Amino acid sequence: MPNLSVRRLDNETYERLRRRAENQGVSMEEEARRILKRAVAAPERLSDLARELFGPTHGVTLELPPREPHEPIRFDP
Repeated sequence: MPNLSVRRLDNETYERLRRRAENQGVSMEEEARRILKRAVAAPERLSDLARELFGPTHGVTLELPPREPHEPIRFDP
């Protein structure tokens, strides 16, 4: 099985990972594996992928032009 070493990890990130692993009752190595696995996994639903790619932090906000009220469409013969 492949191995991965992470160098130059800042102290804050290290401590947050340590606390997270402790809260989950697993080793830091296991918690890192879980995080990486979730990060690179394919989304379960297409909508999850769309939200990730085009969510509120992506794209632009468009202003719609004002709309004038109109008479309802009649379907009488």
